[in-house]
Amino acid sequence: MKLWMLATILTSCGLVMLNSCSKDIDVSPADEVESQLKGMTLREKVGQMFYVRPECLDTTIHFNRSGGVDESVDDITKIRLQAVNETMRGVNGKYPVGGIILYAHNIEDEAQLARFIPEIRALNGSPLLCIDEEGGRVARIGRNSNFKVKTYESMGAIGATGDPKNAYECGNTIGTYLHRYGFDIDFAPVADVNTNPENIVIGARAFSDNPEIAAPMVTNYLQGLKDAGVVGCIKHFPGHGDTKADTHFGYASSQKTWGEMLSCEMVTFKAGIQWGCQLIMTAHISAPKVTGSDIPSTMSSVILQDKLRRELGYQNIIITDAMEMGAITQQYSNGEAAVGCIKAGVDIVLGPQVFTEAFDAVVKAVETGEITEQRIDESVRRILKMKQSIRR
Repeated sequence: MKLWMLATILTSCGLVMLNSCSKDIDVSPADEVESQLKGMTLREKVGQMFYVRPECLDTTIHFNRSGGVDESVDDITKIRLQAVNETMRGVNGKYPVGGIILYAHNIEDEAQLARFIPEIRALNGSPLLCIDEEGGRVARIGRNSNFKVKTYESMGAIGATGDPKNAYECGNTIGTYLHRYGFDIDFAPVADVNTNPENIVIGARAFSDNPEIAAPMVTNYLQGLKDAGVVGCIKHFPGHGDTKADTHFGYASSQKTWGEMLSCEMVTFKAGIQWGCQLIMTAHISAPKVTGSDIPSTMSSVILQDKLRRELGYQNIIITDAMEMGAITQQYSNGEAAVGCIKAGVDIVLGPQVFTEAFDAVVKAVETGEITEQRIDESVRRILKMKQSIRR
């Protein structure tokens, strides 16, 4: 056989072998995320950074500045939106979303939920399903008599037992039924330390007024959720336990210095970070002795970048508390709030009052150079990584 023929045969065989072997080469999760990111349009990327209530996709519902809906509907819970309608699908065609959060009024019973969740999953953006199911007084399913699930008095009562195994059992029980119903993320547990007896918003939602007791409760609850297949989220950074006012309705502040926070509030958050939590939710409280201003922590790069990311070393997702709350809407427009919190370091904007306005403002900010697309990519990369880890 002539040498050139032999070389051709060997080369061909080599190519065949390489091609055969290449089929067995697994693409790394990081490479898969990068490939997905490169194939996304700007609007698709921005959409991943918004987690909204279902009503935000129905533009026939008009929200007013104070956080409610227009005069024709004085309470959003009376709307009882419990299915995806054509208006929502139409809006979602242009405005993809990364996640949907359901509230008590969105949930009727098991049959309705079983119909609703597949409709949500089919929306543009492949949204994850989220819920506030802490146990105790914040439990959208646990407090619904149509669901026969185990309920809990409060996290404070669990903390009072002094046994972190009870926190694990609580998280695992809640996580098990949430996973069964189709939820991906539970915005729990509360990692605040309830040090102010006058606190009207946290109270027994926290495990303890002692950070050394609260910290192992928080991590065990997170582990219980994880073992059930649900992602947990610790909240409300940098700590809502030493405030008097409620950010749902307006301004609230902590007068602690960073040094004081390090010896109290940060004990639980550092424990959650060391455990490996994927989500930390910001508080809309101001911390003037830390930031030097009255800016809400959600909008503060000092709190989110200097303290949470750089000093505490947190590398995963930062999500806001609901941006429709009074502490935000009384000071900022929908667009200002969304753009401002992303510039401060937020990855996911939760519950903007008017989703389309907030979305358009972020897109415009990128187009005008106020926010770089690289900054958007940083957040979407984290979000896609989390989504990849919880695929069903």
